Amino acid sequence: MKIRSHRNTYRPFAARGAGLIFAALLVARAADIGSDQIGLRATVWAADHTTDKVDFVGDIQPILSQHCQPCHGVQLQESNYRLDVRRLALAAGDLGEPPIVPGDSDASPLYRYISGQDENGMRMPPPEESRALSRQQVALIKRWIDQGARWPDSAAGDDNLDQTLASDHWSLQPVIDRRPPAAADPWVYNGLDGYIFGTLRDHELSPSSTADRVTLLRRIYLDMHGLPPSEQQLDAFLNDTSDTAWQRVIEQVLASPRYGERWAQHWLDIVRFGESTGFEVNRDRENAYFYRDYVIDALNADKSYRDFVIEQLAGDAIGVDAATGFLVAGPSDLVKSPDINLTLMQREDELADFVNTTGTAFLGLTVGCARCHNHKFDPIIQKDYYALQAVFAGVQHGERALRERVSDATRNRIADLEHELHVAETAWESRRRLAESATIPAVAEDELLPPVNPRSNVEEFDPVAAKFVRFAIRATTASEPCIDELEIFSADGRNVALASSGAVPSASGTLPNYDIHRLEHVNDGRFGNSHSWISNTNGTGWVQIEFPQVEEICRIGWGRDREGVFSDRLATDYMIDVAVTLGQWQTVASSAKRQPYQQQSPSEDAFIASLSGEEAIGARRAYDELKQLREQLQIAKGELPVGYVGTFTDPPKIRRLYRGDPLAPREEVGPDALSVIGTLELPENASDQERRLALAKWIASPSNPLTARVIVNRVWHYHFGTGIVATPSDFGRNGAPPSHPELLDYLASQFIANGWSLKWLHREILSSHTYQQSGTPRSDAMRKDAGCRLLWRFPPRRLEAEAIRDCVLFATGALNLKAGGPGFSLFRIDHENVHHYFPLEEFGPNEFRRMIYALKIRQERDDVFGVFDCPDGGQVMPNRSRSTTPLQALNLLNSPFMLQQASLLADRIRNEAEVDDLPRQVQRAFRCTLLRNPDPDESLTAAELCQQHGLDALCRALLNSNEFLFLP
Repeated sequence: MKIRSHRNTYRPFAARGAGLIFAALLVARAADIGSDQIGLRATVWAADHTTDKVDFVGDIQPILSQHCQPCHGVQLQESNYRLDVRRLALAAGDLGEPPIVPGDSDASPLYRYISGQDENGMRMPPPEESRALSRQQVALIKRWIDQGARWPDSAAGDDNLDQTLASDHWSLQPVIDRRPPAAADPWVYNGLDGYIFGTLRDHELSPSSTADRVTLLRRIYLDMHGLPPSEQQLDAFLNDTSDTAWQRVIEQVLASPRYGERWAQHWLDIVRFGESTGFEVNRDRENAYFYRDYVIDALNADKSYRDFVIEQLAGDAIGVDAATGFLVAGPSDLVKSPDINLTLMQREDELADFVNTTGTAFLGLTVGCARCHNHKFDPIIQKDYYALQAVFAGVQHGERALRERVSDATRNRIADLEHELHVAETAWESRRRLAESATIPAVAEDELLPPVNPRSNVEEFDPVAAKFVRFAIRATTASEPCIDELEIFSADGRNVALASSGAVPSASGTLPNYDIHRLEHVNDGRFGNSHSWISNTNGTGWVQIEFPQVEEICRIGWGRDREGVFSDRLATDYMIDVAVTLGQWQTVASSAKRQPYQQQSPSEDAFIASLSGEEAIGARRAYDELKQLREQLQIAKGELPVGYVGTFTDPPKIRRLYRGDPLAPREEVGPDALSVIGTLELPENASDQERRLALAKWIASPSNPLTARVIVNRVWHYHFGTGIVATPSDFGRNGAPPSHPELLDYLASQFIANGWSLKWLHREILSSHTYQQSGTPRSDAMRKDAGCRLLWRFPPRRLEAEAIRDCVLFATGALNLKAGGPGFSLFRIDHENVHHYFPLEEFGPNEFRRMIYALKIRQERDDVFGVFDCPDGGQVMPNRSRSTTPLQALNLLNSPFMLQQASLLADRIRNEAEVDDLPRQVQRAFRCTLLRNPDPDESLTAAELCQQHGLDALCRALLNSNEFLFLP
């Protein structure tokens, strides 16, 4: 088919002569409009006065293809609109009205957009873009619409709907199992060196010589541990002249627990880990540290990176509960708004955090850019974003028990105590019921249970199969109903409602703004008002428990406050229903089976006091035993570790949102992955756990083109300061291209072949001659590659904040190597509704631990080292900046912490050298900080400084030196 050129299309306009154009200009000027509109209206006026028929294929389709379909075609569908398929181009879609009204261009939104006449000022394509339409093209489309917008079947474009999203972008192509280039040069030690050597040779460059041994040892320890080597380790390496000396050092640094502490810090940056909520209240999360410890332990154990990925997304499904702290490591807004718009947006932001972090951390893609429209650069459609949101729709911020940290003995003890408590509570209720029966007139007491009481109530019924149990409350003593703990027991005596057993709670609503009243508290196994659920509706509400599988149940326990402190908010009118399938409910218990509630029901002590003789003595003994069992159970459950690792509920339906607006929902979207790469093949009703596990396995699949490349690049980035891809969390079109693409694929394929072992990857890099090069600059290479992207030398760089602080403590001998557990705080915390943090001014041994164990508070930074580009966990930080500011120098020189450490270093030197031997003290100061002896000039200058200002001044100077602060 021959397509007419645009030049021929516009010829009739010129042929009509200048008279019509001039008349149109006069009309436009009379309307007092802008110059752009004057020209457009003149062109349109002239076009309207021609009778030539517009041909869609020859005239319109080329315009749409070149100017419109890049954003509204197969690859992208911004605003969910396509102009390559006839029936979609004419459909109302998100606009709410047909974009094209055949026969009436003025009523067609499409024409208003392209002509700049939209009432909201929208113009498409934007006039500043190269794809902007000319006046003649706008006029041609107007005439086509006014002539009936004829669009022939031959160009309907329905076959485009069968096309799958595709991309030729390098990062989305399969990883190629490459063979390293052959190189006869002795400098090439392994395949990595072969690629680097070949690239240097192509650019007429050569590698640098090997660094000296002191530099090498400091480099590998600072890089791998964030700490310098000890003098003993240095001496051992200097005295080891064997060919395997360096390999032994590599194995030593990888075997040390210091390795996991150092590299965990890098990962925590990537996943925006913090130990406070952020936002205005910014409350600390005292149990978030379990995830930090999980990361450290996983790295030290060289856990397969594939398993590392899966556990962080779905660890609850495979018995690694602490790992899912990844999902909720980010900030959360505790202050919920009564405005439904804001509440919905808060949840959208929460889900966006889950999706965005997963996309950047594991896939290196900015998936979050597709929240409001199709991605501007990458083949990620808006539907993909909401498909991933559907995967995480059941994830909630909160705490839950960590099953892997509970021993069988503890688990069995709790089960035994629960059984004993049930027997004791049943006996006590029977005792009270018999004693009080005389005060209940006209009631067949043998058919009714005692009235509800705030502390504990038991509902018993014949065994029944159930997967769902719903406790519906229709009236209370006052205000919103509260449930302390909802216990549901199977026929064999197990409490199957516990979250630690996989049970998932849901509710009609939860009273906002209170940490102590949360949905997850209804089945967390902890008693008391401080771990309870409160409905958000006055006098009514429901709470539901879903079991992982169908259970046969026969007893339910519940109360307002098991500790007996509070008696308000007590449910007095309720129903308990069970179901195997949602919607098919069967009532098993209700308040109708209880005696009427008495508002002033006597307390247990008052009840005992009303008795006399042996009856009173027996009641007191029984009640004391009951209290003791309650206390023992509370203590036993208090020993269960509970971590801030997220809770999981039945995922609600997810709809694509027009422009990301929660008040503008469109079609329902099921759980899935990125369509350009593959699919999860999940049913829309898949459970929360099934969704996350399927996504985790999809990400960790060897056939996923991104996962191995991304983590290999991250490791390279932390070793050399810049990744092979300089944008480690953006492998898309807007990211940087790889400097050594073949090397990246080689390492990625070998990484997979070697069991996804991070320690294998470290060995490969550390063993290379590329890593062992000197960092000394060379003028010939600087002229060609000043940024050292070709790695003709090892690029030195300043250490990060945490490593600087740890190295200072190491040098002074004050470093506390206590590992794991709750972190220490560098702040004094005021635990008000809004938490306030005040930097400490005095420090002791507890604050001398490694900085990775410091409480990571959002929106607050350590008073000394925070200025060294230390992130606060508010956002993902794949690549820290390295600024140089006056505050950094002032903090290192004059802060109370550094003055204290300089004094401690001086004390150490005095203890290790003769008090009156100044040359010996100077030598020890250099050895303790820089692992070398001073040269003659340094010795002389340092001695003069000590004589004038004391040994402390020399210690301060050395702790501030570039040699101490830089990875060489």
